[in-house]
Amino acid sequence: MSTVLSAVAWPYANGPRHIGHVAGFGVPSDVFSRYMRMAGHDVLMVSGTDEHGTPILVEADKEGVTAQELADRNNRLIVEDLVALGLSYDLFTRTTTRNHYQVVQDMFVAVRDNGYMIEQITSGAISPSTGRTLPDRYIEGTCPICKAGGARGDQCDNCGNQLDPTDLIDPVSRINGETPQFVETSHWFLDLPALAAELGRWLDEREATGTWRPNVIRFSQNILEDIRPRAMTRDIDWGIPVPGWEDQPNKRLYVWFDAVIGYLSASIEWARRSGDPEAWRRWWNDPETLSYYFMGKDNIVFHSQIWPAEMIAQNGKGDKGGEPGRFGELNLPTEVVSSEFLTMEGKKFSSSKRVVIYVRDMLKTYQPDALRYFISAAGPENQDSDFTWVDFVSRTNNELVAGWGNLVNRTAAMIAKNVGEIPAAGDLEEVDEKLLAAIREGFDTVGRLIESHRQRAAIAEAMRLVGEANRYVSETEPFKMKSAEQRPRLLTVLHVLAQAVTDLNTMLSPFLPHSANAVEKALGGERQIAPMPRIDEVEDLDGGHGYPIITGDYTDVPAWAHRPVGVGQTVVKPSGIFVKLDPKIAEEELERLEAAAEQ
Repeated sequence: MSTVLSAVAWPYANGPRHIGHVAGFGVPSDVFSRYMRMAGHDVLMVSGTDEHGTPILVEADKEGVTAQELADRNNRLIVEDLVALGLSYDLFTRTTTRNHYQVVQDMFVAVRDNGYMIEQITSGAISPSTGRTLPDRYIEGTCPICKAGGARGDQCDNCGNQLDPTDLIDPVSRINGETPQFVETSHWFLDLPALAAELGRWLDEREATGTWRPNVIRFSQNILEDIRPRAMTRDIDWGIPVPGWEDQPNKRLYVWFDAVIGYLSASIEWARRSGDPEAWRRWWNDPETLSYYFMGKDNIVFHSQIWPAEMIAQNGKGDKGGEPGRFGELNLPTEVVSSEFLTMEGKKFSSSKRVVIYVRDMLKTYQPDALRYFISAAGPENQDSDFTWVDFVSRTNNELVAGWGNLVNRTAAMIAKNVGEIPAAGDLEEVDEKLLAAIREGFDTVGRLIESHRQRAAIAEAMRLVGEANRYVSETEPFKMKSAEQRPRLLTVLHVLAQAVTDLNTMLSPFLPHSANAVEKALGGERQIAPMPRIDEVEDLDGGHGYPIITGDYTDVPAWAHRPVGVGQTVVKPSGIFVKLDPKIAEEELERLEAAAEQ
């Protein structure tokens, strides 16, 4: 058994999340975490809402509320949506807690005292109309290296190079299109060049394992070629105060410095709430622990360079040496699991252009497991993928309903009609043994695929076995076994089907947790085989204001293995577990999308 940290990207609290977001960080991390718990590992899954930075201020100003009020509202919306989707966080918290402030400031002090923060005077971008600092990502222009348009002030997505806003050709503000004013200002910079050698060694070790997705490891190694110090403070009044600069209230830590430390601060908060304040160290100081970071590809640089560099500096392992800070020697990521982008009807998701499907709106109309199935089967795992309403309806109806739902429904219906309870098996024939053996072998195959973050292949293999079970029904034709002489064979076939459904349900439960519990119940089971998250209203541990968290008890899960079916369990006529969609829905949703875009 291993100790496993599932570190899930922090959704930004400037608005509700859309399905493209959860396709990148949400569903993949939950499938992995649920499977790893069932495989016997000790999993800690943490995240929260990222609530600092200029974009929050910009949106708050637009709505006429304070930044904290905006963060509070969106934090609650996001918490409710992620719980409705069934994401099994041990703790989902936020970056405006006093616990997080303290952890971030302690991290900064350790990095600074080890010599890896250097104070420099630099040019900062200011909005001429408001006098407010413009963050790097709110400045766009032409890349000076590859000459592509739309490059941001921190990096060019086209060529992958890191940039500064002053590097851009013809820079403009994304907020109002004005040309930013550059003024001299003093900031703390993370001395990345002094950490580059150790970063390079770590990335080379990660490449040697052969487990990282090729696009992630290549991108991560390439950005080392032009590494330079990076500013870790900003001229802004919304964020975490900079230790030592308490007399400068308009200087705060960079939101990306504080956000990645959230994985650590959330683990510490979880430990404090568990009653064992030092419990987090099992996931952070034990070198045998495995840690996986889930996100979209636009966040790779912060998780394969900035965050590991911060940890190396805190550990005192860079060129300047040093001593570990109060957090001890922190484990660097085992793997950065980055997904590509999900588009929508061929277009990039954009809330401002109304090319968007919010998680909340999706779950008001459609089953959460239908969305989870689509993301798992067709999501942007290692290349961009497109969400279309036609494909969503087709996969729901032809795979989820006609495949898995049909197998569950007719198995339960035949048992209810002919026996009323799961029967014992008689002598098994070759066709019975073949099906049961294939499904038992499926645990190894599907499990290995999930563990290696090949979830599309994993669910495809599970659904292939669903197809084998449906073919078994067609071959054996239990619905034709009417006579007394055929009764023993009928009972055996129904037992085999109940066993097949039970094992397939275990196998599919990380992907489809809501329906897994319904399937278990349909076959007379009483346990919740896929424990669900809940929302707890809590007080800040250090005196701040209260907030909702996502947590749950996920200890009582079935093992990732064949589980003998409960002979004698009562089975009644089932109700449909999956909802078949009217094909007209695709056309209606497209019309709704086009109408919204025109407003």
